[in-house]
Amino acid sequence: MTSRSESPSRLFPVSAVILAGGRATRMGGEDKGWVALAGRPLIDHVLARLRPQVDEVLINANRSQARYQALAPVISDDNNDYLGPLAGMQAGLAAARHDWVLFVPCDGPALPLDLMSRFRAALTPDTELVVAHDGDWLQPVVALLHKSLLPSLTAALAEGERKIDIWFARHNMAVVSFADQPDAFINLNSPAELAAYEARLLAPAIDPQQGVTS
Repeated sequence: MTSRSESPSRLFPVSAVILAGGRATRMGGEDKGWVALAGRPLIDHVLARLRPQVDEVLINANRSQARYQALAPVISDDNNDYLGPLAGMQAGLAAARHDWVLFVPCDGPALPLDLMSRFRAALTPDTELVVAHDGDWLQPVVALLHKSLLPSLTAALAEGERKIDIWFARHNMAVVSFADQPDAFINLNSPAELAAYEARLLAPAIDPQQGVTS
C-alpha cells in the first residue's frame, strides 16, 4: 500500500484519460469513439460530461490519432498489441500532469455528472484507487487512480497480467455505487445495443395525463 501526504478532503486537481484504445471487434472494428449517437460521436458525449469535472483531459488511442488530437492531447500504449485497458491506464498514469488520474471509456455517453464529486467523497488518506459500481457489477474502466500506482502497474503488465480486477484487488480500493443512475455505465458494445439506446434516448417523453410531451 502506498501512503501519501495530501488530504483527500481538499479539492486537488485531477487529470482524466479517455480510454479509446480497444479493437471494438463487436462494432465491426469501427473506432468506437467515432460511432455516432444522436448525431454526435460518442467521444463528444463523453467530453461534454467529463470536462467540467477535471483539470486536464487526455485521450488514449492507438488509431484515429489525428482526429482525436483535434479534441485533446493523445497518448498511445507503450505496446501497440492491444493489451487492454491496463495498458491504457499505464500510459495515462505516465503522461498525466496531476497525481490523481480519472479513467473513463470512450463509449460512455451517460457518464455521471457527479462522478468526481462522489469519488472525492470516498477517498481516505490510504486510498490508492476508487472504482465505480453500477449496483450489480464493478465498472473497472471508470476509476480514479493515484500516480504512485504506476510502478506496480508496469510490473504487472510485464508479468503478463491483463485482468484489471485482479490488479485492482492488490491495492487499497474504494468502491462507489451509482445504482441510482441505471444508464450511467450502459454497454454500447454492438450496433444493436447502440441502436436500442439511441431509440430510448430520442423517444418522446410521455406524460400520463397529457400524452406525448416532447
